Amino acid sequence: MNTILKTLLVTTLAYSACGTGFAETPKNLTTKPAAPRSVFVLPTNAREGRDPFFPESSRIYETTVLSNHKVEATSLVIKGISGTPGHWFAIINNHSFATGDEGDVLTTSGRAHIRCLEIRKDAVVVEINGQRHTIPY
Repeated sequence: MNTILKTLLVTTLAYSACGTGFAETPKNLTTKPAAPRSVFVLPTNAREGRDPFFPESSRIYETTVLSNHKVEATSLVIKGISGTPGHWFAIINNHSFATGDEGDVLTTSGRAHIRCLEIRKDAVVVEINGQRHTIPY
């Protein structure tokens, strides 16, 4: 009987020390703090920063040059289409594409960035230079 009273007393003291009931959640814990945002700035010269893994590399200082040359859709060749209905793959100028994929392919007039919009059994619809083209197979 004595141990039951001690257990009851300890439980009562622990419960009263909590301040709130076990079923209640404190109101100040319901809002989550905002996650900190990381900001990455690419340096334009060696004084602004360098690549820690390749400190002698000048790759990060190179600026992107926008391509003004237009690539003709006739220079794109479908080498093959495979897959299952609803999940087709196309090989265009030795580069594999699924629907929605983007990539660079080599053509006779230079490198071209294309986006594969749709793959059918007999043709592939791609976007080059902001224009849609259908390439027959």
